[in-house]
Amino acid sequence: MTQQDGTQTERDFLAQYDPRAFDPIAVTVDVVALTLRAGRLHVLAVERGGPPFAGCWALPGGFVRAGRESLDEAAARELAEETGLDAAALGRVHLEQLGSYGGPDRDPRMHVVSVAYLAFAPGLPDAHPGGDAAGAGWLPVEAISPQGQPDQVRPRPFEQGRRTGTYGGGAGRRPGQGGAGGLAFDHGRILADGLERARAKIEYTPLATAFLGETFTITELREVYETVWGAELHAGNFHRKVLSVPGFVESTGETDTRPGSRGGPRARLYRAGDARLLHPALLRPDREAGVR
Repeated sequence: MTQQDGTQTERDFLAQYDPRAFDPIAVTVDVVALTLRAGRLHVLAVERGGPPFAGCWALPGGFVRAGRESLDEAAARELAEETGLDAAALGRVHLEQLGSYGGPDRDPRMHVVSVAYLAFAPGLPDAHPGGDAAGAGWLPVEAISPQGQPDQVRPRPFEQGRRTGTYGGGAGRRPGQGGAGGLAFDHGRILADGLERARAKIEYTPLATAFLGETFTITELREVYETVWGAELHAGNFHRKVLSVPGFVESTGETDTRPGSRGGPRARLYRAGDARLLHPALLRPDREAGVR
């Protein structure tokens, strides 16, 4: 059927449309999930159970269920599968889109575009391999170089799921071993981008509080910054800066139940304030040194 002006109706156009006229392309999601465990920054990783990159560590992710879920829904599903978080717990996780990665050769199977997400929250549970993963675990970020290669100089343990050994994966196998020598696909690059996003976000937004519980001390907040930035901060200066930023934190009027250090008074407890942006920002030491 055509309209009076001779053009084809949208209904008829769609009825005749053939998607096979175009080269196939797939869409996946990958999640850079960060949390603090034992005072160190960890990233969620899965051990691939089959090819490609069988036996290698990768970020959790998978193909989007075409016609059944959005990108955000796919990312939340993948995160839930590897951590066992229910819908209520997922609602407390900060989840944002990180970027898209679409190099034609990033996946040996076909042209696959990945939309990556960044997630972080306090107290995320032990990992549980989902789907066809052979194992899953929380990997200390310092165990991987910026290029996504395993750090062969400073081995570190991490809490793993199902598999045994120092790093999970049986027999003490190092992260990344199994054929590719590093994280699978281009996940090393995605991880590096996720870490830089996290480091930058806590400069200008109050999202550092997302790594903590509902209430926290200024010392605990400073430890988040030190861990994510990898830099030691002056305790007094940090305390002053935090309290000078409107809406960053607000006092609960209560004190920590744990005794203060060296017999001093107990630390005051705070909660996240209502600020969306930090003004003035809390700049990283290397960036702050360049500001005059």
